[in-house]
Amino acid sequence: MKQFVKFMFASCLGSALLLILAFIILVWTVSSSTSKNTVTVKPKSVLYMNLNYEIPDRSNEDDLSMALMNFNGKNSDMSGMNDIIANIDAAKDDPNISGIFLELSSIGTSTANIQEIRNHIIKFRESGKFVISYAETMAQNAYYLATAGDKIYLNPEGMLDIHGMVSQIMFYKHLLDKLDIEIQIIRGPNNKFKSAVEPYFLDKMSDANRQQMEKLLNSMWFEIVSDINASRGISIDKINELADNLSLTFDANVALEENFVDGLYYRDQIISTIKDLSGIEESGKINILTNSQYATARPKEKVHSDKIAVIYASGQIIDGEGDNSTIGSITLSKAIREARENKKVKAIVMRVNSPGGSALASEVIRREVELAKAEKPFIISMGNYAASGGYWISAEGDRIFADATTLTGSIGVFGTFPNAKKFLNETVGLTFDVVKTNENADFGSIAEPLTPYQKTMLQKHVGNTYNDFTSLVARTRGLRQSYVDSIGQGRVWSGVDALEIGLVDELGGLDKAIEYAAKQANLENYSIKSYPKQQNLMEMLMNGNIQEPYTKSLLKKRLGTNYTYIETVENITKLDGIQALMPFMIVE
Repeated sequence: MKQFVKFMFASCLGSALLLILAFIILVWTVSSSTSKNTVTVKPKSVLYMNLNYEIPDRSNEDDLSMALMNFNGKNSDMSGMNDIIANIDAAKDDPNISGIFLELSSIGTSTANIQEIRNHIIKFRESGKFVISYAETMAQNAYYLATAGDKIYLNPEGMLDIHGMVSQIMFYKHLLDKLDIEIQIIRGPNNKFKSAVEPYFLDKMSDANRQQMEKLLNSMWFEIVSDINASRGISIDKINELADNLSLTFDANVALEENFVDGLYYRDQIISTIKDLSGIEESGKINILTNSQYATARPKEKVHSDKIAVIYASGQIIDGEGDNSTIGSITLSKAIREARENKKVKAIVMRVNSPGGSALASEVIRREVELAKAEKPFIISMGNYAASGGYWISAEGDRIFADATTLTGSIGVFGTFPNAKKFLNETVGLTFDVVKTNENADFGSIAEPLTPYQKTMLQKHVGNTYNDFTSLVARTRGLRQSYVDSIGQGRVWSGVDALEIGLVDELGGLDKAIEYAAKQANLENYSIKSYPKQQNLMEMLMNGNIQEPYTKSLLKKRLGTNYTYIETVENITKLDGIQALMPFMIVE
């Protein structure tokens, strides 16, 4: 019998390994069929950018993982911000690159990242090379990037969808009422702007939240229309007038008449225009290079022994291990520690792109930042978001850089504790009885509401956490704690406003943060070393977390912007303990 069991176990294990091996070979075949390693940058090549995907902070370096995420038979370009910007900078001085072709319908990132790409496009134009933008239908964020180029073209029957910005918040109160579920909420003292909890007990924005959202949106929108005004010479009043009446959205001729675009062309006419600008005969063929292709073929920078570490902190902050799309306290702390202990690393830049999350995890990470900055310059570069827990882990930095439209601040905390007693008893028909050794042994049960004593203890704990947060910001930023409280209370600020109130030191992207770090470390020549190490396909298989990123990628492709609603609900289900989390999304 034992021999039979051993044989069966060995057979099952062998079959499982064969299936895994077959799966890897299949994915490798797909990856190889779209291989980027044989790219040649021929004379008169054109760098092609289609950014209609959720742009990560850095490209996934594992070809197998990317093949899996794009397992649809298409050669999808999923380059990260690091490669997009490096490509633009390299193409500027590459004699084989004639120009850049931006085919933009929509861009899968927020305004802060678009501003960074936009600034590098503007620098690229100093070379005298062309930047052409085209789309059949161009969304507002795509148009904002397109205005950094020389010419913008739209399909004659196309749409230029400029309509302003909106913050859309989903409220769950009536759903919870129907389910007889109560969300017991504990907020920090005076955290009236910490609106992440409002959807549980309100059906619309509070006055405080509406106030902060109006200021935030107007600040971001002013940055956008000011840049459009500078690039296209269209008055801000005219932009707002046309956005209000949707004239551009439904009539491409209006976009042409009002100088928003330079021509109404079909795609074949765009191709002819690019050929002409590149000095290619009409019968010739353009050598188009995508971001992912050019990233492997662009001129390589010289490798130097001295390094500047760039630590990517992207996603919601959680306790424990993270992955390529979440910030785990263990994973990021380890990355910071490795950079600190690496003698070749002379300075550290942490790129924060996070709406926050667990307050405890944020504090664990902050401690590692404190230890690292005691030994080396430690600079913060804020991306689209560095709010709440994202600001917590940033506050300790020697200098904080943010883009003008970065969402930051949100200095506040909260806790949520569901009470499903009525739902379980009356809707489902379940009742519970307990025997306990201590007065509060059943604390945390969803089958009973919190007792007054438990609420008091939780309120004290949340209040202490908020005090720790404001004390941290006061100490690191050289501010009075009472002042930090006045600009805190959960309020979110744009980067340009955060600069004015003292929460950031300078406006600028990752490149400026790296340049500053190099100066602080007295480095003229250096190379970049990225942390943390990205998980590859085999590691995801071994850790059993391959299904989630694949499912997310598939849903995002199928649902587009509607995926945001699913993601919001998903993030709520992950909340555990005291949270320092930004409350809303902005639709651009």
